[in-house]
Amino acid sequence: MATSTRKRNTKSRSSTPKTRKVRKRRTKRKVNPNLIKVGGIVLCTVAIIILLSMISYFFTWQDDYDVASLSFSEIFAGQHDSKNWLGTYGAYIGYILVYRLFGIASIFIALYIGFCGIDLLSIKHNYNLKEWGINTLVATIFSSIVLGFFFHNSVNPWAGVFGVGINIWLFSAVGQIGTFLILATLVTALIVVYFNLSIDPIISFFKDFKFPELSFLSLPTLSFSSSASASSKKTSSSSSRKRKKPSDVMQENAYEIKHLEYAEEEAEQAENEIDIEIGGYGEEELPLPAKDPNFDPTADLEVEVLDTPKELSTPTAREDRLQIQENDELPVAVGDYDPTLDLANYKFPSIDFLESYGSDKRGLNKQELQENTKQIIETLKNFGIEITKISAKFGPTITLFELVPAPGVRISRIRNLEDDIALSLAALGIRIIAPIPGKGTIGIEVPNRTKEIVSLRSIINTEAFQDSNMELPIALGTSISMGNYIADLTKMPHLLMAGATGQGKSVGINTILISLLYAKHPSELKFVLIDPKKVELSIYNKIEKHFLAKLPSEDDSIITDTSKSIHTLNALCIEMDNRYDLLKDAHVRNIREYNAKFKARRLNPEKGHRFLPYIVLVIDEFADLIMTAGKEVEIPLTRLAQLARAVGVHLIISTQRPTVNIITGTIKANFPVRIAFRVMSKIDSKTIIDKSGADQLIGRGDMLLVTGADTFRLQCAFVDTPEVEKITDFIGGQQGYASAFELPEVAGEEGGAISLKMMEKDALFEDAAHLIVSTQQGSTSQIQRKMKLGYNRAGRIMDQLEAAGIVGPSAGSKPREVLILDIMSLENLLKQIRN
Repeated sequence: MATSTRKRNTKSRSSTPKTRKVRKRRTKRKVNPNLIKVGGIVLCTVAIIILLSMISYFFTWQDDYDVASLSFSEIFAGQHDSKNWLGTYGAYIGYILVYRLFGIASIFIALYIGFCGIDLLSIKHNYNLKEWGINTLVATIFSSIVLGFFFHNSVNPWAGVFGVGINIWLFSAVGQIGTFLILATLVTALIVVYFNLSIDPIISFFKDFKFPELSFLSLPTLSFSSSASASSKKTSSSSSRKRKKPSDVMQENAYEIKHLEYAEEEAEQAENEIDIEIGGYGEEELPLPAKDPNFDPTADLEVEVLDTPKELSTPTAREDRLQIQENDELPVAVGDYDPTLDLANYKFPSIDFLESYGSDKRGLNKQELQENTKQIIETLKNFGIEITKISAKFGPTITLFELVPAPGVRISRIRNLEDDIALSLAALGIRIIAPIPGKGTIGIEVPNRTKEIVSLRSIINTEAFQDSNMELPIALGTSISMGNYIADLTKMPHLLMAGATGQGKSVGINTILISLLYAKHPSELKFVLIDPKKVELSIYNKIEKHFLAKLPSEDDSIITDTSKSIHTLNALCIEMDNRYDLLKDAHVRNIREYNAKFKARRLNPEKGHRFLPYIVLVIDEFADLIMTAGKEVEIPLTRLAQLARAVGVHLIISTQRPTVNIITGTIKANFPVRIAFRVMSKIDSKTIIDKSGADQLIGRGDMLLVTGADTFRLQCAFVDTPEVEKITDFIGGQQGYASAFELPEVAGEEGGAISLKMMEKDALFEDAAHLIVSTQQGSTSQIQRKMKLGYNRAGRIMDQLEAAGIVGPSAGSKPREVLILDIMSLENLLKQIRN
C-alpha cells in the first residue's frame, strides 16, 4: 500500500510541472481586451470612411472621373482637387469599389466591415463572421449582376464594371430574355434558401399535373389493370423498369417530328436562298480564309459600282399631261369632276430650276476603300477576332462594311471595339450595327473622306418619283442599301424632325415642301406654315394664292406670332371636325374614299359636300411655341396628331431643342416616324428616336430615319435657297385663286386678352395671376387664403383669369387647369392686356 501511494504521489508530482507549463503558455496567448476594442473602433471607422466615400461618389463621380488616370504617388500626395466628401482618397475608394467593381452593391462590403468592428467591440462574438462573410459576398456579387441587367446602357455607375460585364457576356450568350430568366431563377432560389420558404405547393402542382394526350403521335395503347395479383404487379413493375415510360416515348416522338420539320425548313431555305443586291451606290464581297496568315485582303479587291437611277431625258408622264392641258385636248369623262380645272392652265415647275451638284458623277475611291478594309481587318485581328467574309457598300457620305465573323466570335466583342476602329481609321462618326436586322452580318459605317452632295433633282427626275402612285410623295434622300428613298407622307402620317443647329433641319423642310410642289396641283394640296423664327419659311409667301391656307382675318399667310399660331391650330381642329362630319354623311372612312366619291358626283354639293385638298401643317421651330404658349399649343396639336390623319391633315414638326419638356411623351406617341439629324449627346438622341446613334452622325444632312422598328441612315437631299426662289417665283407668277385657302373662323379668336378689356378688371388681378401661375394650382380658395379676400371677390377674380386664358374652365370640386406654365409667358400676356 505504501509503495503504491508513493507511486501515485510521484505521478502527481511529475505531472505538476507540465500543467504549470501549459498554464504559462495559455496566459501568454491571452490578448488584452482593450486592444480588441481598439481594433473594433478602427474597423468601424474604416467602414464609415468607405461608406461616406461611396455615397459621395454617387453624386460627384462625373467630376472625379479623372482620378483613374492618377498615379499612386499623386493620389497619396493629395494633389488632385476632388469634390468627394473625403477628398482624393475618398474619390479613389469610390472609383475602385463603385465604378470598377460592384456599383451600389459595394455598400454591403462597408456594412460587413462595420459588423466585424461591432463584433470586436462586444467581445462576446455575437455574430458568426464566417457566415456573414459568405452572405455578404453572395449579396454583393448577385446585386451587382441584377443592377447590371437594368442599367447596362446607363452612363451612371450603378452596377459597376463587374455587373455590366457579366450582363454583356450573358446577352451575347443567351440573349436578353435568357438572361432575365436566369436571373429570375437565381433570385427565386436565393429567396427560398435564405428565407427557408417551402416549395411543396410547387412540387405538388407539377406532380399532379397531367399532360394532354397527343393523338397525332399514334402512340400504342397502354392499359394497366388495377385488379391484378401481387405477382403480376411485381412482373409489371420489373418490366416497367426495363421499358420506357409513356411520357418518355411521347417526348422522343415529338422531338423526332420537330427535328424532321426543322430539317425540311432548312432544306427549303437552302433551295430558295439567293444573293440579292439592292440599288445602292456600289457593293463588293471579299472571301477571307481566316487560317492563312499571309493572306492580303486587298490584293484582289474588286468593287462594282451599281448604276444610279438615271434622270429622265424624255418628258415625264406629268409633263405630258400638262402639254395636253395646254392644247385643250384632255378628254374628261362625262359626269366626272376634275378639281384641277379651276386652274386648268397651271404649269408644274420645270426640273431645270433644280441644280444637280454633280450628283450624276458619283464615283468610288477604290484606294480609300482598300485602305479602310485593310485597317478594319487588322484592327479586329489585333484583338483576336477573325472574320470569314467582308463586303462594302459605297454611299455618298458613308461606306457600309458588312462582316461575317468566324464561328464562336461574340458580337459584343466587335461592338466594344467602336473607338478602336475609329482610331485606326482616323475617322469621326463610326457606327457599328451588330447585327444588321434581317441579315447574319455585322455592319460598320465609316464616313467617306470626300463627301458628295445628293441633289434633290437627282431624286425628283427619276421614274420612281414621277410615276409614283403615292398620295403625297416626298424625296427624303439617298440610303446605301435602297438607293433613293421616297416616302408617302399619308402613310407616316406625321413627321417629327429634330437635331442641333446647322445640321440640316431647314434644308430637310425645304426638300419636303419642294417635293410636294413638284408632285401635286394647287387644288389638291394646301400648306399651313408656322415660322416662329420669321425668316425660314417667308420665301413661300409668293405662292399664297396657290398652295397656302390661313385664317380669313389674317393678312400674312406665314404665321409668325404665337397668339396667331394658337388660333390657327384651333381653326385646324374645327376644319378636322367639319371634315369628319362630311365623311360621316358620305359613309366613308378616309379622305381618299371621300374624294373618289365626290369626283364620281355621288355627293351633293348643295348639302355641303366639297372636294377636300390635303393640308400639311409645318412648324419650323416647335420649341419656341411650347415655351411661350405651353398647353395652348400642345392640346390642339395633340388632337390633330391623334385624329387628323383620316381627313387628310398631316403634321411636320421641327425643333432644335430635343428635350423631354419640348418633345413630350404625348407628342412622341403620335409621331411614329421621326428624323434625327446630328445631336450633341446620347440623351438627346434617345429623346428623339428612343435609341443612341444620332450623336454619331457627321452632320450636313446626315440623318437617321426611324419608322417604327426600322432605322435607316440617309443623306438628306439638298436644295439651296436660290432654287426655292426660282420655283416659288415661277408658281407665284401664274394665275392663282382669288385668295388663299380659308380656314374656319374660331369663335372669339381675338383671344381672352381682348375680351377681358370689356370687363372691369380687379385691382388685385395681376397679383392673383402671379399667385396661380407660380403655384400651378387654379383654386378660388387659395386666392381667398393667400390674399385674404372674401369668396365673392375671389370668385370674380377667378372668372377674370379664365377670360384672360390663364386658367381653364371650372372642373367642379377639383382645381382649375392652369394654362400658363411660367412667369415669362404670363408677363407677355399681361403686357397684351395692358396695351
